[in-house]
Amino acid sequence: MGSSPFDAWITNDEELKSLLAREWDRQTTTLQLIASENFASPAVMAATGSILTNKYAEGYPGRRYYGGNQIVDEVEDLARRRLTMLFGAEHANVQPHSGANANVAVYQALLDPGDTILAMRLDQGGHLTHGSPASITSKFWNFVSYGVTPRSDVTEHPGEFIDFENVRDLAVRHRPKLIVAGATAYSQLIDPQPFREIADEVGALLMFDSAHVAGLIAGGVHPNPVPFADVVAFTTHKTLRGPRGGAILCREQHAKKIDMAVFPGQQGGPLEHSIAAKAVAFNEASQPAFSQYARQIVNNAQAFAKALAAEGFRIVSGGTENHMVVLDLRDFDAELTGKVAQEVLDLAGITTNRNQIPDDPRSPFVTSGLRVGSAAQTTAGMKEEQFVDIAQLMSRALRQRDDESAIKDVRSRVATMCDQFNPYRNFTK
Repeated sequence: MGSSPFDAWITNDEELKSLLAREWDRQTTTLQLIASENFASPAVMAATGSILTNKYAEGYPGRRYYGGNQIVDEVEDLARRRLTMLFGAEHANVQPHSGANANVAVYQALLDPGDTILAMRLDQGGHLTHGSPASITSKFWNFVSYGVTPRSDVTEHPGEFIDFENVRDLAVRHRPKLIVAGATAYSQLIDPQPFREIADEVGALLMFDSAHVAGLIAGGVHPNPVPFADVVAFTTHKTLRGPRGGAILCREQHAKKIDMAVFPGQQGGPLEHSIAAKAVAFNEASQPAFSQYARQIVNNAQAFAKALAAEGFRIVSGGTENHMVVLDLRDFDAELTGKVAQEVLDLAGITTNRNQIPDDPRSPFVTSGLRVGSAAQTTAGMKEEQFVDIAQLMSRALRQRDDESAIKDVRSRVATMCDQFNPYRNFTK
């Protein structure tokens, strides 16, 4: 059983140490294909576990409610400075504990309770915080939802792209105070300019939720929304490859309201150890090699989508321009649900997540779809060839899901691949 180089710090808790070692094995001996996950660098993990975890620092640099924050102020300023430079923004807040916190803080800063927000519907590719009835956001603000164009069987125009006519019609009819661009299960590029034009036409503010594509933006393979949006919110742990957390970029005119909404409006003391790790990640993303990495993420996802289509899966929207592929399982096997596919692939050592597809007839707990991503295994060093192999292994496992020996064989092949592409090979004891 492997162990992380940081486990040595845990000397008197064998129960927890055993759990961490087991998770180390799970992550490094199985394929991580969840689109919202990645492998953080050892430097990011070291900062996350640093001495800064001891420090309380309510407030902002130069305006704290506790003493002893001279060095913490420098750390947070470093993170903010690196982030604004990375995306070309006027102001950054690096304190949000998550992407959901960041989104809610934006709404709180820019809107009054009951104001109308136009955002993408969950089953069309949007996020819970884009107005899902399951989210607290729907209880405070009035959400109107846009979606994607209908599915088409024409190869050149497969449909399931953002329907900008629908976005404009809804904006003109409902006059939202805020329009939200961005998605959590949408595999095409999202052009911020048409959203800006619609927002200007109806006098709305524009927020871009770049949680999934922040790293691709930093790497230059996705359009940068910062010049177009009033506010950009995102997570730091997906394609950006940093610690778990969130961040907000905004125009200077909104800076005070955004900062007040994060603290004291929503959160207490910031997690300065996580902010230090964010600073590490922002620096890593500014290096030339990160652009090559971002391009490889997209190349791998496109090879993955093509190989999955060859295995009989229908690819939602016909392909991908980012790090994720959304699969409609019904053409592959009409009886196969996302829930069953996720569970079977888990047994085969392939970690995915079930996901609704546009106009899914099944519930969010069952689904007709599966979402997969290329970021984590690209970090591990895999290229197009390996993603073709993964597609074939997925197909075999799902076709032979009732054959225990077939599942075991797929898992063995997966373990061999993971041994060849271990993201922490140089740090394993």
